[in-house]
Amino acid sequence: MLLSDVVAASDSVRATASRKVKIAGLAELLGRAESDELLPVVAWLSGELPQGKLGTGWRTVAAIEVEPAATPTLTVAAVDEALSELAAISGSGSVARRRELLTGLLARAIDAERTFLIRLLTGELRQGALTAIVAEAVAVAAEVPADLVRRAYMLSGRLPVTAAAAFGGGATALAAFRLEVGRPIQPMLASPGATLDEVLREFDGDLSVEHKLDGARIQVHRNGSQVRVFTRTLRDITSGVPELVQLVSELPCDSVVLDGETLALTDSGRPRPFQETMSRFAADPGSEEPRLTVNSTRELLLHPYFFDCLHLDGVDLLDAPLRERRKALSAVAGEHSIPALIDPDPETVAEYFDGALAAGHEGIMIKSLSAPYAAGRRGRAWRKIKPAHTLDLVVLGAEWGYGRRTGYLSNLHLGARDPHGGDPVMVGKTFKGLTDALLRWQTAEFPRHERSRDEHTVYLWPELVVEIALDGVQTSSRYPGGVALRFARVVRYRPDKEPAQADTIDAVRALMAGATA
Repeated sequence: MLLSDVVAASDSVRATASRKVKIAGLAELLGRAESDELLPVVAWLSGELPQGKLGTGWRTVAAIEVEPAATPTLTVAAVDEALSELAAISGSGSVARRRELLTGLLARAIDAERTFLIRLLTGELRQGALTAIVAEAVAVAAEVPADLVRRAYMLSGRLPVTAAAAFGGGATALAAFRLEVGRPIQPMLASPGATLDEVLREFDGDLSVEHKLDGARIQVHRNGSQVRVFTRTLRDITSGVPELVQLVSELPCDSVVLDGETLALTDSGRPRPFQETMSRFAADPGSEEPRLTVNSTRELLLHPYFFDCLHLDGVDLLDAPLRERRKALSAVAGEHSIPALIDPDPETVAEYFDGALAAGHEGIMIKSLSAPYAAGRRGRAWRKIKPAHTLDLVVLGAEWGYGRRTGYLSNLHLGARDPHGGDPVMVGKTFKGLTDALLRWQTAEFPRHERSRDEHTVYLWPELVVEIALDGVQTSSRYPGGVALRFARVVRYRPDKEPAQADTIDAVRALMAGATA
C-alpha cells in the first residue's frame, strides 16, 4: 500500500462532517491493508506513531526544505521502517542524523504526503474524536461489534494492537482482552455539571461526593513488588516519583490498580499551585515536548489521593458499581483515599462544596454509585462542579503586548477542538489572568510551536492546552464557530493534557444556555 492511499483517506475524513462517510472511507482503506501494514496505518490515521516519541518536534521538521517528489512512490512499509530508524537514533550526532534521515524521507514524498508526515510527526493529526472514528472503522472492516473494539482498545491502550486482534481473531480475540496489572488503561473522565441543583436532581440520591483536587491525574499499578505510575496520557513516570512508588509498595495487598490525583502541599497542608505540582512531571531534558517549570529551593513532595480501585488482589473491578469499588478502595488505600459523602442530602452537599473551595480545591465531583468504571469515556456518571465555567482550549496564537507588556507575547487566540477531526475552531481571545511569570514563559515557549507570524501575532501549531475560566458564551459572527467566550481569563496551562483532550466546540456551544446578558 502506498502512503498516498493513507493520505487520501485522511484528507477525505477531514473534508466531510458526516461520521458515517468518515467511517466508511477508513474501513475501505483498512480492508485493503496487508497484515504487516495494519499497525502503522491504524496508528497514523489516529494521529499516532507506533514508535512513540521520535525526538523530533516542529523546530526540527520545519527547518527542512526540500523539493517534493513528482509522483507517489513511498510505501507504508518504507515510511514505517524510516520512522523506526529515526526512533532508534541516540547519542552524539543524533540531531544531525535525525535531520539527514528526515530530509531523505521528505524528499521522496509528494506535496500532500509531506504535509501529512509533518502533521503526523508534530502531533497535529492527534485528535480524540478521530481515534474514535478509526475504532468504528476497524469494527466495520473486521466485521466485529463496535462495542468489543472500544472495550478492547480501552483495556489495551493501543488501537493498532486492538485492530490486529480484530482482523486476526475476530470477536473472540477482542473479548480476550482483560485489565492487565502493569499496563495502563484509559482513565474515566468527568463531564462538567451545569449547576449543583441540576446535577443533584439528575442523580436522585444515588451519589458520592468528593473534593475536586487541583492536582495531576495518576494511575498506579502494583503487582507484587513491582510498582508503576502513569499519567493521564498513560506516560510512565515511575522513575520520577519515588515517594509514590514507596507508598504504594507498602499498601496491604499483593496486586492493585488505583486511580487518583497527586499534588504538592504547602507546610500548612493547603494545595500548592497546579504548575508547582506539574513541575515534577516535566518532560525529559532534550525533549521538544512543552513543559512548565517553577523555581524551587527543594524538590516538592507529592501526596497521593486515590478515588477509585480498578483491581485488587486478582479481582477486576471495572464492571463493579462505584459503591463496591469504594469499599475496596477504603480497604486497601485507607487514609490515602479521598473522603467521600455517600448519599448526602442537598444541604450537606452545598456545605461540602463551600468547604472544598475554602480549603483551596477546585470544587467537587459528584459520581453515580451504581455506575461501572467506563474507561476512556466522558459520560454523565461523573460530573464536576466548579464555581465558574472552565474550558480546556488550544492556544492558536498570541499577539505582542503593548504598554507594560511591550516585548511579551500576551493576548491569546483560543480554539476549541473540532469533534469531527478538523482544525481547532477559534472562539475568542484573552490576556486576562496572565501573570508576569506566565508572560515570560509564553514569550520564551511560543516560538518553539510557531506556525507563522505577522507584524502583530505569532500563530502556533495546536499543541498547547490552557484552562480558561469564563462567565458564559454568546453568539458571535466574528468567529467561525458562531460563538464567543464572555469575560475569558487564564487559569493555568495544562501540560498534562494533549490537544486531543481539549474541550470541543460542542462543549462551548452547550454553555450558551448558561450565558447571562
